Amino acid sequence: MLQRKEYKFWFCTGSQDLYGEEVLQHVAAHSREIVEELNRSGVLPYEVVWKPVLITNQLIRQTFNEANEDPFCAGVITWMHTFSPAKSWILGLQEYRKPLLHLHTQYNEEIPYDSIDMDFMNENQAAHGDREYGHIVSRMRIERKVVVGYWKDPVVREKIASWMRTAVGVVESSHIRVMRVADNMRNVAVTEGDKVEAQIKFGWEVDAYPVNSIAERVHEVSDADVNCLLEEYYSKYNMILDGRDPEEFRQHVAVQARIELGFERFLEENHYQAIVTHFGDLGALQQLPGLAIQRLMEKGYGFGAEGDWKVAAMVRLMKIMTEGKKDAKGTSMMEDYTYNLVRGKEGILEAHMLEICPSIADGPISVRVAPLSMGDREDPARLVFTSKEGRGIAVSLVDLGNRFRLIINDVECKKTERPMPMLPVATNYWTPYPDLYTGAEAWILAGGAHHTAFTYDLTAEQMVEWAELVGIEAVCIDEHTTIPAFKKELRLGEVFYR
Repeated sequence: MLQRKEYKFWFCTGSQDLYGEEVLQHVAAHSREIVEELNRSGVLPYEVVWKPVLITNQLIRQTFNEANEDPFCAGVITWMHTFSPAKSWILGLQEYRKPLLHLHTQYNEEIPYDSIDMDFMNENQAAHGDREYGHIVSRMRIERKVVVGYWKDPVVREKIASWMRTAVGVVESSHIRVMRVADNMRNVAVTEGDKVEAQIKFGWEVDAYPVNSIAERVHEVSDADVNCLLEEYYSKYNMILDGRDPEEFRQHVAVQARIELGFERFLEENHYQAIVTHFGDLGALQQLPGLAIQRLMEKGYGFGAEGDWKVAAMVRLMKIMTEGKKDAKGTSMMEDYTYNLVRGKEGILEAHMLEICPSIADGPISVRVAPLSMGDREDPARLVFTSKEGRGIAVSLVDLGNRFRLIINDVECKKTERPMPMLPVATNYWTPYPDLYTGAEAWILAGGAHHTAFTYDLTAEQMVEWAELVGIEAVCIDEHTTIPAFKKELRLGEVFYR
């Protein structure tokens, strides 16, 4: 389902004709070489495309508008090799609508002390030209990423690569469509939100369907298709019967296979990339979707529980941003459940009733069938596992009434001290930075939800940049957070984003 789109990023070099044609030829050759080397580096997740040197208002405007219209262009990287008068960029920048990166570099790494003369100085003016260009972008109040350093430096290339994923997240956000099966949980505040404003800000379409319209699609799935998927389940996962009759167990698992196939077909036919369900409105479904939703998430669909469409869209968005990442460790919907408050061993047990994505699993994955006190349906099958260790981020998008706020907390995922054999769900266990007490207090002060979009594979910086590009507030809770400073940041946000 999560099909990688072959996005590209245009590389636009600024100059002017003051120093003659030969200099412009050097500028073109240098920028071509930079593009070729960036593409050969193997670091960037997407291809960079060289564009002819820009020296006139007309060509700059034309190039930016062509970038707008090209569905495969996810952003533009700009660099002023020499001096490029910034007023030439105004019309193009005014009309440009995609992510922008300003690469502040130069062709040569070191000053050529023995041979430098005025011709070299005039031709290699990035320290001059990029400041002229940077001024006009700042004056026009345009959000952009600025990367400073030598273009062969691995750190510079990693920063460009990181920004590319953020840029793709911005572009792809406008294509996210969320299918709501029933509404959010009664009287719950944090899963609510302004869907119209979300479409204005992020481009998300959030549509509701009666549960039985999807249940009909589930019932249409053939027994042959169900049995085929069952064989995949039984070959891929460990089946833990917990004393159940093997045939009865298989029948419960078959219900989830039918739900997975029916839901996926409905999603594909109606062009949705994310879904929400609610245990309080299951209609004609035999079970609360558990294993089925877990596998749909693994395929790249976003998911939010109890009608939480914001989490569903964010999970989808973050899966897009991490697609194709080498050594990716996974992305999932998550929920805060219970604390360990033993001094020196503090942490939060993360889980959900059923629906945690197996992309974050560490080690074997099992299938269990167990009662669920909510939903008033037969015992649902679910995938059970523990999650990987390592650093990740938990993200919560909340609607504060007058604006959206993105809350990002760095967390350290660990193994629990002992197994939990009586808990038949997938789990993660983490300690938020800078510590449980400060992290939890800051999260609550910021209005963070109990549902989160979690990933090992993105950084807080990338999510902050995404928030800036879509024009919403973002606050980070990390190892540097103190409560007095965090409260001050929230107060400033109230003024700036009102």
